[in-house]
Amino acid sequence: GDLLPADGILIQGNDLKIDESSLTGESDQVKKSMDKDPMLLSGTHVMEGSGRMVVTAVGINSQTGIIFTLLGAGEGDEEKKVKKSK
Repeated sequence: GDLLPADGILIQGNDLKIDESSLTGESDQVKKSMDKDPMLLSGTHVMEGSGRMVVTAVGINSQTGIIFTLLGAGEGDEEKKVKKSK
């Protein structure tokens, strides 16, 4: 149940299964391997296995950060429109 704090690429893994439901909404666990699907995303949970990854993005540059930024930008635009109309 460890939470991944950053985006990265799997470089070593042993029967690694990830819960990506926080990003995709899919409840199925995703098997990760260096050959087929090596991308690990921040905000997801390790459900089984172990592995090592090379970190490629953190904070607002990660997939979770990009989603939060986009959601925050949408709210800010609406607030600006309301202020301009007054």
